[in-house]
Amino acid sequence: MPELPLEIDVQSTAELRARQEPFLLLDVRNPDEFATAKIADSVLIPMNELSQRLGELEPYRNQRIIVHCHHGGRSMRVTMFLKQQGFTQVQNLAGGIDAWSQLVDSSVPRY
Repeated sequence: MPELPLEIDVQSTAELRARQEPFLLLDVRNPDEFATAKIADSVLIPMNELSQRLGELEPYRNQRIIVHCHHGGRSMRVTMFLKQQGFTQVQNLAGGIDAWSQLVDSSVPRY
């Protein structure tokens, strides 16, 4: 399987969803942020809980995982961490949920 680019933009992610391509959308923000705004079908594992909850991602080890946060900083750190743990198909969502709200789905609140 060819290695995916480190980052993916929100439009490309929306196209993957529209084509019903299989991938895990991993939200690494805090629970209060998730309660404020979330992308449908995303899975919340806050960045500070990731090392203890890594086993939950094991079924996705060889599948595409797109990681997002508010603007893309935390999710980039998580993307790099997951790559170091042997997850080969992991990508960072450039611009995070803020870009998603502006460019894909304006019903997702900005904060």
